[in-house]
Amino acid sequence: MEQMLRFIVGIMGNAASLLLYAAPMLTFKRVVKKKSTQEFSCIPYINALVSCLFYTWYGLPVVSRGLENFPLITINGVGVLLESLYILIYLWFSSSERKKGVCLMAVPAIAVFCVTAIVSSLVLHDHHHRKLLVGSVGLVASVLMYGSPLVAVKTVIKTKSVEYMPFYLSLFSFLASSLWLTYGLLAHDVLMAAPSFLGTPMAIIQLILYCIYKNNKPASEELVKIDLEKNAGKFTLKQQVINGPN
Repeated sequence: MEQMLRFIVGIMGNAASLLLYAAPMLTFKRVVKKKSTQEFSCIPYINALVSCLFYTWYGLPVVSRGLENFPLITINGVGVLLESLYILIYLWFSSSERKKGVCLMAVPAIAVFCVTAIVSSLVLHDHHHRKLLVGSVGLVASVLMYGSPLVAVKTVIKTKSVEYMPFYLSLFSFLASSLWLTYGLLAHDVLMAAPSFLGTPMAIIQLILYCIYKNNKPASEELVKIDLEKNAGKFTLKQQVINGPN
């Protein structure tokens, strides 16, 4: 019964994670349309890519026993493809300074994954120690992935606008982290469940902020409105001076 329940939760987790990984498509559609990354940060996508790499490797028979964690392989494999695509689009439309920043973050992170994969497959010779190594390093990567929305949260609080924190990204993050937390607990796998202990409350915070600021206009729109009102006031005053008092 527990195995069946874990399998069902794994399928649901796959569906929620697929929606989570697909949600930034709307953001990058906007980036392509405007041909600019604007104030969007690439940090969440780099962290997500690294996390997906680690958990794809964690689910493979090299680390896990057989196909006991097969749901991890499927969804994180898709995540690797999508997050790589987002990063490539970001690099294409970002400034040279931002390109440099993305490379300085992505290259060392991917190098850490490669070293971990080599050590776990060639140096360690049993599944227990392989899972311990890959799961521990993957845990750090997942904590960074779930913690990276703090960048967006900071922007939301500063601008009092949710323009750069898409709602569906926060919603699907909550659903995915909640389901994978349940999956990890059912599997009695602390390393798998641990990242979601941070991811779930972080997603709840984002949803709360969205509810608070969802009706606020972006700061840029407010500035334009103020400028228009000022110009309208000056125009009225000028008209009064030209026409004289009635």
